[in-house]
Amino acid sequence: MKNSLTIFAFFVLGIILGVYQWLPDTLITGDWSTYVLYALLFLIGITIGGDKNTISMVKQMNYKIFLVPIGVILGTLGGAYALSLFYGGLSSKEILAVSAGFGWYSLSSVFISQLHSETLGVVALMSNVIREIITLLATPLFVKYFGKLAGISSGGATSMDTTLPIITRYSGKEFALISIFSGIALTAIVPFLVTFILEF
Repeated sequence: MKNSLTIFAFFVLGIILGVYQWLPDTLITGDWSTYVLYALLFLIGITIGGDKNTISMVKQMNYKIFLVPIGVILGTLGGAYALSLFYGGLSSKEILAVSAGFGWYSLSSVFISQLHSETLGVVALMSNVIREIITLLATPLFVKYFGKLAGISSGGATSMDTTLPIITRYSGKEFALISIFSGIALTAIVPFLVTFILEF
């Protein structure tokens, strides 16, 4: 929990520094977060490549590795639909479309804004950002109480990049490849699923 609070503290500090622009313009306008993310993925790649047990674990899973993103899709959409039955502000289709972003706020919000409305696009943006933040903060608890795959499920599409370090830390590096695979699979399906739901 201490590590999650530290991550959240840095996140809040970043927001404050960005809002008040207490940093050099090159740091605010530059795409530094992308470069830092690349560095993190590079270091995680080295860790995975250096551990023979990780590769053998993925080989043993075979087709079972596909069950992880399938489970995330069914769980997310099922939960969203159940919520839509008790929430009158948005239709079931709108709630399903927002949830089908699986944490990928940058693309899903743009798609939804174009296909539906800017208002729903903002809802998608906030919903998926919150999903990512919850994963960053609560993965230690998810893993403790729900198992090693819980952080991957919570991260959704972000499990291949921004939430990968925290997932790897608490689920173990042997789950890093599963996390990356799940994230890639979900990222690939987001544009098609969001479009299908809104046009259905």
